[in-house]
Amino acid sequence: MPAQGIPKEEVLGKADYTNEAVFRRNALPPRSYYIPETARLLNGSWDFHYAASPRQAPPPGGSGVVAASEWTTIQVPGHWQLQGHGRPHYTNTQFPIPVTPPYVPTENPTGTYRRVFYVPHVWDPTSQLRLRFDGVDSAYHVWVNGVLIGYAQGSRNPAEFDVTPYVRLEEENELFVQVYQWSDGTYIEDQDQWWLSGIFRDVHLIAFPAENRIEDWFLRTDLDDKYEDATLRATVDVKAVGKSTLTVTLREQAKNGGAVIGEATETVSQDGKVELSIAVKAPSKWTAETPYLYSAELTLAPESGASYTVHQNVGFRKVELKNGLITVNGTPLKFSGVNRHDHHPRLGRAVPLDFIERDLRLMKTHNINALRCSHYPSHPRLLDLADELGLWVIDEADLEAHGFYDAVARPQDVPENQDYEERKKITFPLAAKYTSDNPSWEAAYVDRMVQMVQRDKNHASIVIWSLGNEAFYGCNHKKMYEYAKDVDPGRLVHYEGDPEALSADMYSYMYPSVDRLIHLAKTEGVAADGSYEKPVILCEYAHAMGNGPGWLEDYEEAFRTYPRLQGGFIWEWANHGLWKEDADGKKYYAFGGDFGDFPNDSTFVMDGLNNSKHEPTPGLLELKKVIQPVQFTVDGQDLVVSNFYNFVGLEHLAATYKVEVFGESVVLLAAGELDTPAIAPGKSAKIPLPASVLAIKSDKEVYLTVTLRLRNHTSWAEPGHEIAWFQHELSAAEPTVTAALASNAFNLKMNAGDWANEVTLNWGSWTLNFDQVRGFITSWTANGEPLLEKDPKTGAAILPSFWRPPTDNDYPKDLVYWQRFGVESLTSQLRSMTREADENQLVITAVTYHSPPVLDWGYEATTKYTVSNTGTIHIAVSLKPSGYKPTHVPRIGLNLRLARALDSVRWHGLGPGESYPDKAAAQRLGVWSVDSVAQLQTPYDVPQENGNRMQTRWVRITEPQGSGIRVTAGDKTEWSEPDARKFSFAASRHTAETLWKAAHPCDLVEEDATLLRLDAKVAGVGTAACGPGVREDLLAKVEDLKFSFVLEPASG
Repeated sequence: MPAQGIPKEEVLGKADYTNEAVFRRNALPPRSYYIPETARLLNGSWDFHYAASPRQAPPPGGSGVVAASEWTTIQVPGHWQLQGHGRPHYTNTQFPIPVTPPYVPTENPTGTYRRVFYVPHVWDPTSQLRLRFDGVDSAYHVWVNGVLIGYAQGSRNPAEFDVTPYVRLEEENELFVQVYQWSDGTYIEDQDQWWLSGIFRDVHLIAFPAENRIEDWFLRTDLDDKYEDATLRATVDVKAVGKSTLTVTLREQAKNGGAVIGEATETVSQDGKVELSIAVKAPSKWTAETPYLYSAELTLAPESGASYTVHQNVGFRKVELKNGLITVNGTPLKFSGVNRHDHHPRLGRAVPLDFIERDLRLMKTHNINALRCSHYPSHPRLLDLADELGLWVIDEADLEAHGFYDAVARPQDVPENQDYEERKKITFPLAAKYTSDNPSWEAAYVDRMVQMVQRDKNHASIVIWSLGNEAFYGCNHKKMYEYAKDVDPGRLVHYEGDPEALSADMYSYMYPSVDRLIHLAKTEGVAADGSYEKPVILCEYAHAMGNGPGWLEDYEEAFRTYPRLQGGFIWEWANHGLWKEDADGKKYYAFGGDFGDFPNDSTFVMDGLNNSKHEPTPGLLELKKVIQPVQFTVDGQDLVVSNFYNFVGLEHLAATYKVEVFGESVVLLAAGELDTPAIAPGKSAKIPLPASVLAIKSDKEVYLTVTLRLRNHTSWAEPGHEIAWFQHELSAAEPTVTAALASNAFNLKMNAGDWANEVTLNWGSWTLNFDQVRGFITSWTANGEPLLEKDPKTGAAILPSFWRPPTDNDYPKDLVYWQRFGVESLTSQLRSMTREADENQLVITAVTYHSPPVLDWGYEATTKYTVSNTGTIHIAVSLKPSGYKPTHVPRIGLNLRLARALDSVRWHGLGPGESYPDKAAAQRLGVWSVDSVAQLQTPYDVPQENGNRMQTRWVRITEPQGSGIRVTAGDKTEWSEPDARKFSFAASRHTAETLWKAAHPCDLVEEDATLLRLDAKVAGVGTAACGPGVREDLLAKVEDLKFSFVLEPASG
């Protein structure tokens, strides 16, 4: 008699995918992730049918119901929206469907997958056969040979089915899976990412011994009070028929010699749990800094028949909440972490393992020590890599219900600019009632905790379980917490949505300002005597959207100043752009709305430290520098080295130094190695600077650079990889102007009358045109080649400017503010102009007023142009704002339009990358050069302000042969802030308007010119896309200001 399946609906008349009480049917209990050798991977090409709703999907074996032409093929793992069916859809918080849980739209796209498979003939014919799905979005029924054998949901959680009764040995078998885009699970899977559907992780057919096998295991390590000796405790679930021996053997890994450390055995004669333990004398401890792993071998040997063996890596470590702090092996941790979604620019969440490994290696090489799996369990093999490479992991349940906030807030017209804590009071209790604080959803919530814990419980890297993300707080979270603590008391539990940390072992926050963070550390849960029971972490901070994040140094200082602040996790690791090729030939990484998806949250999916290809942006380089685990200062004749590692000394690092003179070029004065003493974690030591360094005396700018690099190969980097660096000024020099020609080489000649519209100045081979009607330079040529040229919009070659393209972080507040004051549309009026000349120079003083239409405010700019017969143009600007003016603007300086041929750039200042007042730590002082202006641009996935270089002493922009212009700051008496003479510059082919209006890089249109910005002040970038804006002292304030620049012809 054929094996019977299950009915299509658990509750007659109600679809499984709209019943919150139904989330697994006929599925086996969850277990540790382990794929034995007797497994067949069913990935690859499957038959596929796409229907608008479940009722329109074909039934199994229904070839006569649906025409063959309606079937196509699809790659598994993968998403159907990325293979020509439906469309990707991005929302951040809002649900893309009506909020009617547990019900979903009738138009519920359904993907039907079909393939055949065979059971390998070498497998034992008595085996138990299982089908395992490691990730299917969002819910699915499974048929084998036409029999419905199971149902599951929980997109990022696995499901395993016993298919033994339904599979035909030595015959063709049909596997038929129907996947529903929307389910009741959708309401608790509202993570900030693309809505993508289908079978996106591995599918396996697995054979297990029918009678004697190891079903599951949980290996825990415990350390004694001194954190020296250890005990390995094993709980093993076995299926045993007759008498068998269960053995747990602990070994060194093969690369470490494979020696047996210890062994425990137990006789078993029936199914059940078996407890074993092994005492281990002084094992090497596992930490993220010392990821030492052992190998455990678990063998079930029956008296007759084949043994069954599984393997598991083991790291000895003990996680505790001790003295109110998160500790491992008795030592408090400091997380320098990131949030990471599963993302691939072409494959969505169907991320290949090598791509994941590249991510984690990139984290390690950028000094990142912690990873939050946001907001669901990641690919199961990621945790093997985290164990091996060394990362602290927060493993998070597949749970987020953020969209209920919008469902509650929008009808109440809760303003988004209202204080977030006040908005939470109004909305969160109501939002929680939908699912989180609704007992009918308890089992679904707890299941998501069960699935994660049971799959991932054997990984040393996981030190914290998380109950999910942004799902408010309710009775169901309490049950999740109770489950985690009951099953695994050896780990801590996190949940940011629990503001009083009732169901969490730490207080967790998102995006507080630094001041508020410090206040929370001092007050939240703090007793009258100053004691506290739980620490504070930031599960999300420093929103890394576009040109950002700012504030990193401020947060890091707070973490290092207040021990209760145990670090945080940057939001987020990488942009989620999906590669798109349009019919018109445009190619780009798409964001919300680019696929016609509505509603959408636009570019908010582009908020990573890496671009959509997972290549570092300047934000990741900044983070690496700010969190480097070794810090330096100079104290007299000593270099002070501070070790901020938690567990290791600095013996694994080699220190080198060099002393350089920076001028028109770089001259190396000294270099060598530094002998570093043993410096314990958290301690500092002084290293005497070499005598050769101390003996250097110079009137030029001389800098000491110290670098720490890996001495030996590690699992994540080669010898010589840079961990930390430091620069220190040994002597300073004043910026100087170098004249191009002798001071009396030529006489100035006026070829126009005093009141002509334009004055042309000729001296030798140089020509300068000045617009007397508007009060600015319009062109400058040398040897017949243009240097400066007229801007087609303003008519000026040089003009005071206060605008730049907005960044993503400007949009929520600053851009709105600046536009309110018309900063982007200032016009120029000539108020007066005077001219004085002698045989050596011409001095033109123009007073112009820069103001927007409609409004009553502006800058009076007194600009003094001193043109010498050496070919030098000295521009001194004095600004006086007046009227109903803004308090700050994006920048304050000059716009210059250079000839396009001026393309090579060389400068003395911070480099080689971009820098801003709150994002400059990663850039070093030096003399830098690029062959083309294009190399100065940061190609953000979403075009915006980029490419500023700070602390510039001089910049030279030339043709490839070397002719062009050189810019320095004018005399310090002409600067309101002499320190600002180390100015900022940016050079580009794109106007501010072009960068502002372009949606994608392919939309950028180049100017037939080189556009140069010279700035006395540039605002920081902040993190206001989601977090605090620019620090007050790093704004470009609207106030009286003086600055000056000197332009000189440069020759090859």
